[in-house]
Amino acid sequence: MESLIGLVNRIQRACTALGDYGGGDQAFSSLWDALPSVAVVGGQSSGKSSVLESIVGRDFLPRGSGIVTRRPLVLQLHKTEEGQHEYAEFGHMQRRRFTDFALVRKEISDETERITGKTKQISPVPIHLSIYSPNVVNLTLIDLPGLTKVAVEGQSESIVQDIENMVRSYVEKPNCIILAISPANQDIATSDAIKLAKEVDPTGERTFGVLTKLDLMDKGTNALDVLEGRSYRLQHPWVGIVNRSQADINKNVDMVIARRKEREYFSTSPDYGHLASKMGSEYLAKLLSRHLESVIRAKIPSITSLINKSIDELESEMDHLGRPIAVDAGAQLYTILELCRAFDRIFKEHLEGGRPGGDRIYGVFDNQLPAALRKLPFDRHLSLQNVRKIVSEADGYQPHLIAPEQGYRRLIEGSLNYFRGPAEASVDAVHFVLKELVRKSIGECQELKRFPTLQSTIAGAANEALERFREESKKTVVRLVDMESSYLTVDFFRKLPQEVEKMGNPGNPAAANTIDRISEGHFRRIASNVSSYIIMISDTLRNSIPKAVVYCQVKEAKQCLLNYFYTQIGKKEGKQLADLLDEDPALMERRVQCAKRLELYKKARDEIDSVSWAR
Repeated sequence: MESLIGLVNRIQRACTALGDYGGGDQAFSSLWDALPSVAVVGGQSSGKSSVLESIVGRDFLPRGSGIVTRRPLVLQLHKTEEGQHEYAEFGHMQRRRFTDFALVRKEISDETERITGKTKQISPVPIHLSIYSPNVVNLTLIDLPGLTKVAVEGQSESIVQDIENMVRSYVEKPNCIILAISPANQDIATSDAIKLAKEVDPTGERTFGVLTKLDLMDKGTNALDVLEGRSYRLQHPWVGIVNRSQADINKNVDMVIARRKEREYFSTSPDYGHLASKMGSEYLAKLLSRHLESVIRAKIPSITSLINKSIDELESEMDHLGRPIAVDAGAQLYTILELCRAFDRIFKEHLEGGRPGGDRIYGVFDNQLPAALRKLPFDRHLSLQNVRKIVSEADGYQPHLIAPEQGYRRLIEGSLNYFRGPAEASVDAVHFVLKELVRKSIGECQELKRFPTLQSTIAGAANEALERFREESKKTVVRLVDMESSYLTVDFFRKLPQEVEKMGNPGNPAAANTIDRISEGHFRRIASNVSSYIIMISDTLRNSIPKAVVYCQVKEAKQCLLNYFYTQIGKKEGKQLADLLDEDPALMERRVQCAKRLELYKKARDEIDSVSWAR
């Protein structure tokens, strides 16, 4: 049965393979943070690299002076069956197995320089390395750059703080186990690792103290006060390590021999002999593995809860993104028609009030049209001077006797022509609103977002239909104005008082008519009569123009917006239909990634359940 650590390692590797850790995916970053791991913290030259190599039992880390570890190294150890070959795999080179660990060291250096260049700068982008060996325990370790106090040549002045910030970003996480490395030949009070661990883990619940270089202490001194918890107490026992000497490293002394020497050192040491069973790199690895597994087991409910929540979110996103499209023409045609209907449904909701926007059409009729009618220049057209001019021109050489009928007609017809402008403007205003609602409806139709080609095609078809509706609407409203011009309402003028009854001198009609004809009062009465008639017509058109516009544009858009498109789409063949369903590549990639994430989460949930129930 696979261990919980091995399972967690596989989940972390899967996250890495999908490029999620540190890649901006919040859900996967949360999953990674929820999975416990061990962060190795220490100052430069504290022996961090030697501890890691002792745990692994292989020389695989770059060495040198100054800052050698310049990127976090996420090291996942997988225990394999006895007799199987050891090999390593990098997260950025998953299909290549390294059996020569000298090449592993070189690849770590090369991969570091791919990000940082040949400088002494650091980068928070981690390197992921998995080692499979029968000589390791299941464990996840994160090797971090060594804490330093002074920037050296070629480094920025902020390097000290940058390294500390990077290390803190790992060890501050509540699921991080801190492996604090301190050299025994230095005062524990000056340990950078212990100082930082105390700040982020004041109770010491997450901290394991490791004391290196015990064999390099001055003669007559020992580290028992530290190892036995008297100098600085942690909730977990301190572990002493004896690293290989520089001479052993230079001679490439086998790690198996180095481990044997370490065991011999503790077993024969007069100072540490009583602690020999709880000292050394092998014991440290087993101790960390047991603790890590217990922590993982305690975290299983919260991990499972997080995974279930993420599965629900991904399922919802998959529904939002849509499922893959069928390849046969019938299914593609059905899909296109369904997408058209989805758009049409949203468009109607805008018109009918389920979504905002349709109220702007009412605003055209209730505000814009009345305002335009009020601004028509009737005062100028019916001014005394213009009325006198038009009436006089209508009479020709023969002056009118009683009522200037031709003058009236010309004044009315001239006034009615002004109504064309507001009528056509109302049509254009409603057309603009409808076009905007088409644009908004396409943008709000989630199903259509996957198909930019179909979006533009539907938009083009809808706007083409709206143009036809606009032309028909303009013809209709202009017809309404022309109808008012073609036949004047007789009853209105029959009710007007006869001018002859108002003449000032009934005994001399001809003289009175002549005087009144050229008087201002006569022309003012004509202007007033025409104005009254125009006001009546304006009230009529104010009601009839909206009806015509709604009938010709709004109602048609609601009922027949895509009818012509439907007839055309039915004639298209498979290739043409497939072109319409050509998805946005970014959306297709998002669906693929979403599917991979969903598969990973479901598999992780099933495996965690099986492992936890089996135990």
